[in-house]
Amino acid sequence: MAFFPAGFRLSTRKILPLVPSRFHPRKASGFHEEELAFQELCTAERFAFCLCSCSDIRSLRKLHACILAHGFGDNIYLGSKLLNLYASFGGLPESQWVFRKIINRNLSLWNSAIVGYFRASYFEEVLCLYLNLKSQGIGMDSPAITFGLKSCIEFGNVEFGRGIHVDAFKFGLNGDKFVGSSLVGLYFSFQCMEDARQAFEEILDKDVIAYTAMITGHAQLSDFQSFKAFEIASDMQREGLDANRVTLVSLLQAAGKSEALKEGQSVHCYALRREIGHSDEVFQTSLVDMYARCGARTAAASVLRQMERRSVASWNALIAGLIHHGQNSEALKNFSLVQQEGNISPDSITLANVLLACSDLNYTHFATRIHGYLIRRDIPLDIVLTTALIEMYSKCNKTTRARELFDQLIMRDVILYNVMISGYLQNHMINEATILFGEMVKAGVRPNSATVLSMLSTFANLADIISGKWIHGFVVRYCLQTDVDVSNQILHMYAKCGRIDIARTTFNSIAKKDLVSWTALMMGYVNYGHADEALALFQLMQQTGEKPDTVTITTLLQALPQLGCLEPVKEIHGYIYRTCLEKDTATMNSIINAYAKCGRLDTSEAVFNNMTERGLTSWNTMITAYGMHGYCKEVLELFNQMQKENLKPDELTFTSVLSACSHAGLVEAAWRVFNSISYEHSITPQEEHYGCMILVVFIQYAYLRKAQYCDITVG
Repeated sequence: MAFFPAGFRLSTRKILPLVPSRFHPRKASGFHEEELAFQELCTAERFAFCLCSCSDIRSLRKLHACILAHGFGDNIYLGSKLLNLYASFGGLPESQWVFRKIINRNLSLWNSAIVGYFRASYFEEVLCLYLNLKSQGIGMDSPAITFGLKSCIEFGNVEFGRGIHVDAFKFGLNGDKFVGSSLVGLYFSFQCMEDARQAFEEILDKDVIAYTAMITGHAQLSDFQSFKAFEIASDMQREGLDANRVTLVSLLQAAGKSEALKEGQSVHCYALRREIGHSDEVFQTSLVDMYARCGARTAAASVLRQMERRSVASWNALIAGLIHHGQNSEALKNFSLVQQEGNISPDSITLANVLLACSDLNYTHFATRIHGYLIRRDIPLDIVLTTALIEMYSKCNKTTRARELFDQLIMRDVILYNVMISGYLQNHMINEATILFGEMVKAGVRPNSATVLSMLSTFANLADIISGKWIHGFVVRYCLQTDVDVSNQILHMYAKCGRIDIARTTFNSIAKKDLVSWTALMMGYVNYGHADEALALFQLMQQTGEKPDTVTITTLLQALPQLGCLEPVKEIHGYIYRTCLEKDTATMNSIINAYAKCGRLDTSEAVFNNMTERGLTSWNTMITAYGMHGYCKEVLELFNQMQKENLKPDELTFTSVLSACSHAGLVEAAWRVFNSISYEHSITPQEEHYGCMILVVFIQYAYLRKAQYCDITVG
């Protein structure tokens, strides 16, 4: 860009076309009169109006030259407009030059620069400007802090954001609704839920924007956590605030993630009553996405058909929802419908979804045809498509082809590495996955939580503590242990490998333990016979206020009989009734088993008889309990009763019944049950069944020898 000296004058003929027609001077007979008339136009207000008419950077540069030529280079009002316009047209150097040339910068000008850079996606420059503004000592206001926080979100720097939060406290702006809403957005972006809630509570005058920030934050969380958005929406309603379009879109996202169809339908009804989003493409697409994610295929298709203007994003929402619910064939049918719509072309997300459906259906041939179509049409493979292709080939056991695609890419991000590593692990190519992980680190690509979780899970299942420790080292190096899921997986890995001591140390180091943390350590204790430690952990869990779920309780009940003491089982039984968990079948089955192992068969029987819903597992558990105590008659009676109640026995049922018959020496009953396995129930006898019958044959042989001996003796 050329810059102009103060005395420069630009030709009137070059400037007049930039001036709006209603400000044009009347036609003059000579150029001098036109020049004089034009000079009258050159006020700051009229230049500001002219700036609003600039549609590209070229016309802006010409008008800027005129502004400089007429001595308005230091005008803060014009400078603010120039800053924003240059930034919006991508002219960062010109924007910086304008800012530097204005000597007496006030807070308004700093804000214009910050806002302009933010809107032009120059997030790093925004943070640099923020630091410079802070050093000037002229104070801060809401826009500076708000857009500083938003830039931290986009730039991915939560620590810088925390520093801005401190500045907000310093200047008394933490209660401002715009600052507070931005703080909520920042903390939710980095999964700092407690900080987000605290920032929300600090907002003095909570309006729909503040509540929407909280709702949007929760909607972005995992499936079960996203449902919290509806509780916040209820609070907002009680405050007399009406939801806007953005609020409703976030609620639809939360309903889709948590598969809360009833709540999603309520949002839809609210929008219809308030006439919100009827012709809004984003809102309608969110509706399609919500219904599709909730498995309401017909409703999703109906909304899509009624849309005034269907977009590829709307079709993508429907197709992705169908795939999410395993309706891959239906997803491919809808892909055909997309192709039939002449004004819509499938994008990379569409094709990536189709490839995912093909891999789930094992339609390798069709997926390969799509790949060929991309090559023939010379369609560039972006990161989304390449990732989908690698995932597809990996799922179809074509890891060599997947690796070829992976190696063709020069720029590889962590997502691409994760997909390739996951592909190797799915195909049990542990060595290749480990080597690729090492290459990833060597290439300077920082592993994320997903990377180490998949590796740790594999090494836990293999009980490979050496490799597990190696991954643990990278977790510490990259500070990934702050993710509770990662810490839980490390704990699980050490517990599975028999290092309960290290598992306990890991457990103690987790700052914010969740239910998974407690249950993982308890499973470790139970699996290695440390029933007393498992019980002590359960008691500590209750003292800290953490509520055990059914998985925790069933895990503990497996261990309690090892103590040879009935009291802990009774204690857990009481807890189950106090917390209304008696309706959970799996929990009650564990109680039946625990009482039976502690010698209280009568209590097991009472629990079984009082159950409102008894599944096949419940019957199997009770049959096993009777067999354990040698009550073969009761085993056969219960076996017959379950069949009268139209419950079909499975392999485990027959194992328990045959085991009871063999130990009781009921040869005829054992043969009768064994023959019914294949003839009456169409089940192939398993190794365990034959094992029981071998014992029956030995008993039968013993009876026969005894009878023969008696015959010989009598004779």
